[in-house]
Amino acid sequence: MPRPGSAPRWAAAAGRWGCRLLVLLLLLLLVPGPGGASEITFELPDNAKQCFYEDITQGTKCTLEFQVITGGHYDVDCRLEDPDGNVLYKEMKKQYDSFTFTASKNGTYKFCFSNEFSTFTHKTVYFDFQVGEDPPLFPSENRVSALTQMESACVSIHEALKSVIDYQTHFRLREAQGRSRAEDLNTRVAYWSVGEALILLVVSIGQVFLLKSFFSDKRTTTTRVGS
Repeated sequence: MPRPGSAPRWAAAAGRWGCRLLVLLLLLLLVPGPGGASEITFELPDNAKQCFYEDITQGTKCTLEFQVITGGHYDVDCRLEDPDGNVLYKEMKKQYDSFTFTASKNGTYKFCFSNEFSTFTHKTVYFDFQVGEDPPLFPSENRVSALTQMESACVSIHEALKSVIDYQTHFRLREAQGRSRAEDLNTRVAYWSVGEALILLVVSIGQVFLLKSFFSDKRTTTTRVGS
């Protein structure tokens, strides 16, 4: 049989552990790690080119992922160069793609998006450039014991939240692209409907004048020739 006052002590301990877990989760979500990531959505006008630069150290693993959200045929040219100007990646008129590489030298890497082949339409482009990998939540150095059950649970939750963020980003991009396609289709249908209405109006007016000409009186004049 439990001793009097033991239940409140267990409740207080559980409350303290719950508060610690909540604070730890908030820190994991709010404190960024050394691994850098750049996510940008920008407008790329017609006959234009936009370049971005990133300082990378040798041996760092990087990933470039991009997708065209709106505009024309949803395609764009992409080019990635190392500090010496060597082309690491080049694709023409791509809607979306992903490229992973390891930096072979220190310096500033350049990647550009080009819409120079388009004369009238501008594009909306999204890209995610990840530099390095996220550090472990609980570094192994200066540790004499394995991860506790709570720390392992936090690591699992952190990885699951990263996956959720990635899925949300991709679904937002797909939703924005689908909305753009639907709006474009709606505009084309509206223009086609207006054109059909104008054609029907012109044909109706022409038929009215044509039928009127059939029933109009034709006056004939006779001339007497004197003997």
